[in-house]
Amino acid sequence: MSSIHLFLKPSISHAATNLRRSIKLQNGGRVIACATVDLRAPDSTAAAAAESKAVMEAEARVLVGTYARAPVVISMGKGCKVYDPEGKEYLDMTSGIAVNALGHGDPDWVRAVTEQANLLTHVSNVFYSIPQVELAKRLIACSFADRVFFSNSGTEANEAAIKFARKFQKFSHPDMKYPPTEFISFSNSFHGRTMGALALTSKEHYRTPFEPVMPGVTFLEYGNVQAAEELIRCGKIAAVFVEPIQGEGGIYSATKEFLQALRKACDDAGSLLVFDEVQCGLGRTGYLWAHESYGVFPDIMTLAKPLAGGLPIGAALVTEKVAAAINFGDHGSTFAGGPLICNAGIAVLDKISNPGFLASVSKKGKYFKEILMQKLGGNLHVREVRGMGLIIGIELNVSASPLVDACRDSGLLILTAGKGNVVRLVPPLVVSGQELDHAAEILLECLPVLDESNSS
Repeated sequence: MSSIHLFLKPSISHAATNLRRSIKLQNGGRVIACATVDLRAPDSTAAAAAESKAVMEAEARVLVGTYARAPVVISMGKGCKVYDPEGKEYLDMTSGIAVNALGHGDPDWVRAVTEQANLLTHVSNVFYSIPQVELAKRLIACSFADRVFFSNSGTEANEAAIKFARKFQKFSHPDMKYPPTEFISFSNSFHGRTMGALALTSKEHYRTPFEPVMPGVTFLEYGNVQAAEELIRCGKIAAVFVEPIQGEGGIYSATKEFLQALRKACDDAGSLLVFDEVQCGLGRTGYLWAHESYGVFPDIMTLAKPLAGGLPIGAALVTEKVAAAINFGDHGSTFAGGPLICNAGIAVLDKISNPGFLASVSKKGKYFKEILMQKLGGNLHVREVRGMGLIIGIELNVSASPLVDACRDSGLLILTAGKGNVVRLVPPLVVSGQELDHAAEILLECLPVLDESNSS
């Protein structure tokens, strides 16, 4: 039985029946929006709990065990709230790991998806499609880039960047027997889980089970200008991969000096500079692109998470000099840049790129950081509150897991980062000030669990 069946079955109380009447239905009864009211009557709670348990037990039987999931079944969402089958409400400060930038069920996004689904969903890249071209035009118009390559995820975008960098070096050095093929990445970096992107990811426990991964990657200390300049100068580096703000790594921000030094060193040596903005890009920092705040621009930028508002997409944005090295057949994807996904991307990008929207993200981010420092800063377990816009990290001197669990029990969904001691807060960019206040209050109320956990 699906979660939608649960919400619509006859045993639901009068209150839930009213909810059912308030749900907007299209295309044969598919739920696309709902009101935020009590979802279940007491007599249906047991049935819903049984449904959640059944889902978790079935997952253990039918899916490969790659995820250590939180013990919650999410059955629907609206705005910055999500609900389990029992009707419990959670304030979502994860936004699907920085994906649902417009929250859940944004009406413009829903309209873009449903209208395009009625027209054309997939044709492959054997043919042209209008939404793909339109989204690419928009991305170029609001960025440094001249060309776009679409993929299905952030790790695929980084795989494309790896291939493009290698091909660019061969193209640029046609008479060189051994053109530059190596890469630089940095401590605390995360670039993906496919074999090339995995080789660029610093955490050893991600790489070790799958070695040998792609050779030729050197990891340097994030922010170490001298080490980077010396290695780039050797002439063997095809590209430098760097996140302007590291998400998975622990919400660490690069300095302007560091990115400027990378830019100059790459220019001098003929290496490419790749900015991975899969998590920190597209409005998350209060700027459309995180690198805008530094005034430093890359040769390639990789995007993904929020671009289609919850549907799978990635993109590698490149300059003309990089694009000139790429020929038909050098790279491709069956599903990438499909009309349904790209029409959703247009709706998201049009909203996020609005200057007023970006200003609101910046304002809310500053406010959230301030109240977190006020409420939590005096706690002996809180080392630092850092971040920019609505990508914020709370570094602890103990594991963050007990706090994550306690917050979830209190109706707040948050993430960890770094070495497991950083609370990562990446709410939908449409989050309200009241919701930020509520999140800070729950965090404050749950902090004592760190004392209990530490003492035990």
